Amino acid sequence: MRWAETVAPGWVIALTGDLGAGKTQLVRGVARGLGFGGRVHSPTFNLINIYRGGRLPVYHLDLYRLETGEGLWEAGLDQFLVTDGLTIIEWADRLGPQGWPDWAPQPVRLRRVKMEVTGPQERRIFYEDIGPGFLG
Repeated sequence: MRWAETVAPGWVIALTGDLGAGKTQLVRGVARGLGFGGRVHSPTFNLINIYRGGRLPVYHLDLYRLETGEGLWEAGLDQFLVTDGLTIIEWADRLGPQGWPDWAPQPVRLRRVKMEVTGPQERRIFYEDIGPGFLG
């Protein structure tokens, strides 16, 4: 929820981690921190859920069913990569080896997050923030 205090329009949070690592739980916390009071769930079958009603809209993408970043383009979801709100992407490792598709606009800030399961109720979270021009 604390991350919600600092995010701004055009930010992207890119989540990676195994099944059960807590990616959707992290999205739930950020959405609640932004003031969204509804149900937050993984969009694995829909590919995207949009949560409105908080300080910023949250565009929650799940790339689990896509093979590559190009699959995102083919599914018509490219318009949700950089938005007027916050984009959070589960299974972001599917975006490509650089961590961001070459064809996509650059976000204002990219927060790359890696989640590891360290025990039945324990997780280790690593993250880095990358600003404008990070891909050259």
